[in-house]
Amino acid sequence: MMQGLRLDIFTQDGIEAIDRATLDVLSNYGVQVSDKEGLELFEKAGCEVDHKAKMVRIPIGLVRKALSTAPKTFHLYGREECRTIEQEYNGKVHYTSFGTGIQMCNYLGNGKFETRDSNDADLANCAKLCDWAENISYFSLPVSARDWAGVGAEDVHEMMTSIENTTKHFHHIDPVAEHVEYYRDMMVAYYGGDKKLARDRPIMSMLVCPTSPLELSHNAAQVIIKGARYGIPVNVLSMAMAGGSSPVYLAGTLVTHNAEVLAGIVLSQIAQPGAKVWYGSSTTTFDLKRGTAPVGSPELGVISAAVAKLGQFYGLPVYVAGM
Repeated sequence: MMQGLRLDIFTQDGIEAIDRATLDVLSNYGVQVSDKEGLELFEKAGCEVDHKAKMVRIPIGLVRKALSTAPKTFHLYGREECRTIEQEYNGKVHYTSFGTGIQMCNYLGNGKFETRDSNDADLANCAKLCDWAENISYFSLPVSARDWAGVGAEDVHEMMTSIENTTKHFHHIDPVAEHVEYYRDMMVAYYGGDKKLARDRPIMSMLVCPTSPLELSHNAAQVIIKGARYGIPVNVLSMAMAGGSSPVYLAGTLVTHNAEVLAGIVLSQIAQPGAKVWYGSSTTTFDLKRGTAPVGSPELGVISAAVAKLGQFYGLPVYVAGM
């Protein structure tokens, strides 16, 4: 019986070289943190902070300390107990939907179709389909409710629609920092006003992206900080593009990617030691001819396999794009 597919991208020397280069970037060059509270937290934790340039140099010891407090395993709670899954370092592989798309395709028959903006009803239907699909472990936002754009808090409506239409855990791909309290309040309401239960058994989690190269934006920093404090798991996921927003050589892109993700993880552990985090990636190459980020490219597969090994090297649950 097959026990799983194993792909070794690195020798031990190779992965340690990526680690050393990353720590050199973080401690000597640093990352930009475009958030006042984030800068203050890093400074209080012992980082060298240039408030004018918004640059933070993170000592190697602080990175190692953060990695020691980040949990190796945590649960993604569903609305039904049988839907709860475990995200575990070196554990079982789970699959989720992904996006976030902004259009849907209507089939008109006879090989004809039309595209249109996705809406709240499309999201609900996707959630129901993923709820039925046994091979999907939890529900990530696949399309956006564009009919709420500019009308109301689109991201809040997307969460409500998602949790109404799936009993699986909801992974919010497009969280808005100023609305994280609303997400928390919706979970508290779901648990009948029990704040402790909402914190201990969150039925949703969040994905947030650093801005390549080497920046934690205000939104990213605040989502990480609030997620840590409210007990909401946060997926720190880089979307670097080799040859665009990161070095054209894949090894250099891995260093940039690694520094961005580790900076976010350090911030989460400063805000709340033991905060639940993924080591995430949707990093790929940049198509210089077409000006696109091809997420179906062979390079994405190579990068994802390499990033998975990096996350395992740090003892963290890993989330990567593509198969």
